[in-house]
Amino acid sequence: MTTTPDSSGQVTVRYWAGARAAAGVGSDLVAASTVGEAVEAVRALHPALEPVLAVASFLVDGVASGPQASLAPGGTVEVLPPFAGG
Repeated sequence: MTTTPDSSGQVTVRYWAGARAAAGVGSDLVAASTVGEAVEAVRALHPALEPVLAVASFLVDGVASGPQASLAPGGTVEVLPPFAGG
């Protein structure tokens, strides 16, 4: 689901590699003010993401971030599962 973020507290969550496969979509738009809230929202949308979310790294607007990191409305959280190789 690709949508345009707005100013009502919603952020785009983008999935990469195994996260995309588990979610079955490339991105979601969710209401969240922290990374942790965004993770909980996508976990509820896509239960198959659980094992990926447990080991994934998260980028907020391109910066590695933990669950307490604040999100600005219209921001982007990227879900990066561990990658082999490089």
